[in-house]
Amino acid sequence: MKAGTRALGVADSYTHGATKSTIVGAVVRADRVFDGMVCGHITVGGTDSTARITELWQRIDRPDVQYVFLAGIAPAWYNVIDLPEIAVAVDRPVISVSFEESDGLAPALRDAFEGRALAERLSRYERQPSRQRISVNGEQLFVRAVGLTTAESKRVVRAFTPEGGRPEPLRVAHTAAAAVDTL
Repeated sequence: MKAGTRALGVADSYTHGATKSTIVGAVVRADRVFDGMVCGHITVGGTDSTARITELWQRIDRPDVQYVFLAGIAPAWYNVIDLPEIAVAVDRPVISVSFEESDGLAPALRDAFEGRALAERLSRYERQPSRQRISVNGEQLFVRAVGLTTAESKRVVRAFTPEGGRPEPLRVAHTAAAAVDTL
């Protein structure tokens, strides 16, 4: 991958008990150069993550960005992201990366919600592509991708992860979100 290839990484941070979670989109090149940032908020326990991430994309207005990385699919206490909807809105491949093995979100959603709130989250969750385990720098990551084959998503994740197990766009976005969240 060319050093100047850019990705937007989106991650969140929130303080326990808060009603809003800070989300940051960080543009990072494959050679680790930070190249832009946009901030916003999503509702803790809400259903607005897909719309707010789409708004971040529109506000940053960077046609040179080729990939969108998301930190997981359920930020801010199960505010489930619709990856295919994001991919259509941004017209770029979307890669969701999580860092822990799990049996999925369905049991946790059932414990946390009921009725219509549960049905909406389960429906959105069940539309998402399955997770693929990949090894990066000796660490295990779990990737869902829209717009890329499994082999392509592995190549892209590895290209943006020069060391450790966190893709650089997500590491920068999470660091920035945590800093903004303390203001």
